Amino acid sequence: MNDEAAAAPDSSQGNAVYRQLLDEVRDGRLNPGDRLRETEIAERLGVSRTPVREAIRLLETDGIVAHVPRLGATIRSLDYAEVMELYEMRAVLEGTAARLAARAASEIEIDELFDMNRELERLGSDPEAFVLNRQFHAALLDAAKNRFLSWSMNSLQKSLMILGPTTLTEPDRAEKAVEEHFGILEALRVRDGKLAEAAMRAHIEMAQRVRVRSLRARKSYDGDLL
Repeated sequence: MNDEAAAAPDSSQGNAVYRQLLDEVRDGRLNPGDRLRETEIAERLGVSRTPVREAIRLLETDGIVAHVPRLGATIRSLDYAEVMELYEMRAVLEGTAARLAARAASEIEIDELFDMNRELERLGSDPEAFVLNRQFHAALLDAAKNRFLSWSMNSLQKSLMILGPTTLTEPDRAEKAVEEHFGILEALRVRDGKLAEAAMRAHIEMAQRVRVRSLRARKSYDGDLL
């Protein structure tokens, strides 16, 4: 009993450190190839090394961290094939979510999605829009009302984090994404599941094209090939 009580704070702190590091990966503060030094992270977050070690194990389970010889725990880098496979699965899962939402979403949920997208339109490329965009996709996923689909998508999202900041940071992408969202929502409004799925797949494929162009440009700048 005493052992359980003693372990609980570390576990709780480990989860908190895990969520903090996830946020840093999502926001681009931790990037592929960056080392995760236990001592540095512990000092920065004001915790002991034990919860940091636990958090790194969780990130490794998620496939976000790998152990590199002579470097230790490092944020994974995805190769070209992995990037393509991730977006292919995202198109399948979010396309399915849109199709199911056309059947299962309430009118209130659809109205809320329209309101969120109008706010995205107003925000443009403001950083607040990046958070709202994630919330928009999460709300649409919730509207599909399929817990197993949600579980699969949440798992995939962790791998997508390795790619860094959202493609909405690319020129004109935010404006086009809003237009694509409206196309999806109009299909939801008329309860056309096939159209909603097709519109969502097209939306994800556009994001994929922008991502690949960005990665190619970055690799070219670094003197390497994607």
